[in-house]
This record gives sequence, C-alpha cells and structure tokens, in this order.
Amino acid sequence: MERREQYLRYQQDRAVLASIGSHLDPQISQISVRLPRSVAESAVAAWDREEPGGIGEESREEYELRDDAAELAFIGLAISSCGVWDGEAVVVDLDVVQIAAALRAAW
Repeated sequence: MERREQYLRYQQDRAVLASIGSHLDPQISQISVRLPRSVAESAVAAWDREEPGGIGEESREEYELRDDAAELAFIGLAISSCGVWDGEAVVVDLDVVQIAAALRAAW
C-alpha cells in the first residue's frame, strides 16, 4: 500500500513539474547557441542521412539511442535551415528541448 501512495506523490510531483514548464515555456522557448564546426557538421549529416525503413522490436536502450539520434538530426535541421556559419563555428537558435536532450546525453 505504501508503494502505491509513493507513486501518487510522484504523480502530483509531475503535475507541479508540468506547471513549472508551462510558466517557463513562454520565457525561454529558444536559445541562441554557438557550436564548433565539427559537431555542427555531424548534426547536419545526421539530418541528411537516409535510414532504412521500419523499426522492429527494440529494447529500451535501443529506443533511447534512436531517440537521441533523432534529437541530433533535429539539431542538424535547425543548423541547415537557420544556422549562421562564423569561421569554425555556427550560431543557431535551438529549442530548449533540443538543448536539454544534448545536455542529458552529455551526463
């Protein structure tokens, strides 16, 4: 019984976290960042890459890897469509969700 109550508290915590997110979203939806050319070009290559069709059954680890690869590709799309190259770097506005995915991957 105690375990169920614990998860009810977690559900309430998620609701508060979502409320915080709804207040933050209009304040910081995109942030301008500067990335080195090497990683920026790799992100663009991920966006340009053709993947084979269909996804079969996958483990949680495989799903998370594919999800991270998709986040990288979306960063590549942002760089391709609105990045400004400046020598050995690119300046691009990224959505905070993309920034969070990159920070999560770095941990």
